[in-house]
Amino acid sequence: MSGGGESMGLDTSQRLAVDALLDDPGTRIIVCCGAGGVGKTTTAAALGVRAAERGRKVVVLTIDPARRLAQSMGIDSLDNTPRRVPGIEGGSGAGDGELHAMMLDMKRTFDEIVESHADSERARAILANPFYQSLSAGFAGTQEYMAMEKLGQLRARDDWDLIVVDTPPSRSALDFLDAPKRLGSFLDGKFIRVLMAPAKVGGRAGMAFLNVGMSMMTGTLSKLMGASLLKDVQTFVAAMDTMFGGFRTRADATFRLLQAPGTAFLVVAAPEPDALREAAYFVERLAAEKMPLAGLVLNRVHGSDAEQLSAERALAAAENLEEGGIVDQESGKAGLRDAADDGSPGVVDAHAAVGDVHDQSDMNDVDQITAGLLRLHAERMQVIAREQRTRDRFTSLHPEVAVAEVAALPGDVHDLAGLRAIGERLAAGVPAAGA
Repeated sequence: MSGGGESMGLDTSQRLAVDALLDDPGTRIIVCCGAGGVGKTTTAAALGVRAAERGRKVVVLTIDPARRLAQSMGIDSLDNTPRRVPGIEGGSGAGDGELHAMMLDMKRTFDEIVESHADSERARAILANPFYQSLSAGFAGTQEYMAMEKLGQLRARDDWDLIVVDTPPSRSALDFLDAPKRLGSFLDGKFIRVLMAPAKVGGRAGMAFLNVGMSMMTGTLSKLMGASLLKDVQTFVAAMDTMFGGFRTRADATFRLLQAPGTAFLVVAAPEPDALREAAYFVERLAAEKMPLAGLVLNRVHGSDAEQLSAERALAAAENLEEGGIVDQESGKAGLRDAADDGSPGVVDAHAAVGDVHDQSDMNDVDQITAGLLRLHAERMQVIAREQRTRDRFTSLHPEVAVAEVAALPGDVHDLAGLRAIGERLAAGVPAAGA
């Protein structure tokens, strides 16, 4: 494995211009998507903070159950209502930027749909129906559907000029694209008619037919069995009969909204093979669906202040120190000094700093510490080289995709200052030295 003696950064043409994207008034929706655990929530929040402090009126919609977003923004809790985030600082010429944040309440969003499309008596009947309660609380795809439903609601209100969406932490990063159509088709009547058939057949034959329908159900609905389920389904269908077509209509409208020019998708990934393979798949899927891709955000990228000192040179120097070899000779010391003099601070300076130490035991201790630092540096350079190769494989497959590399931070983001730091790294688009 080569440690790499020089930085292999992206060409300027390959870098994602994050600030230009945020400042463009034509950008109305940014969707952060990708595999789980790659930093979508933090990215969405950091984009929201940066856009607001550059003068945009922003709302961030998160579907993250860990509630990290609320904590980092200094809000006790988030719910289904957008809440103003305090402490947003508009810069020079930034205007009246604002940041609001909310966390999707899946069931509450479903309830709002029912309440807005049914009279009060019918709405009460639907909301109290056990079949509806199971469907709204946990049917496969409901969370993704409701995330897109909430996005449509926010866009229709036109209270914000930028909406940033943190997509659900699904097992598959593509679920939120498929779910609106999937749940829309379910509620559009075909599957409902299958479940309604027993009411027309009746008796044992009806229950046998119901069992066939039940074999197609998943999760929560499979726990509701027999005649009780049949009655709940009949009541549910009778109450919602006029609403089924509306679900499909809204799902289609939201899908078109995602394809519109004012929408920008950011695929978020870590510099790891599995995450970038999924990112590549997502890029291809977005292209197939004709959805506008702004670029790739590569999170937690490592860098070094001493990239001139390769992993091989650092390991060789460490071995010489540990063995009392050529670094005890003037030429060996000169070699280490040369590595330090080329602008590389830190890991190679410790030995030079003890030139006046005369006690041999003290010198040996310093040698061991220096050797340890050199080995740590070599490991860092190997990580950097591995991440660069992984990134380069992606960019060779998708040279048309702009990339922003975000330096790894030493700790978790837990406040606005941390989100601003992420935003600055997003805008820079390259890993900070020593990250």
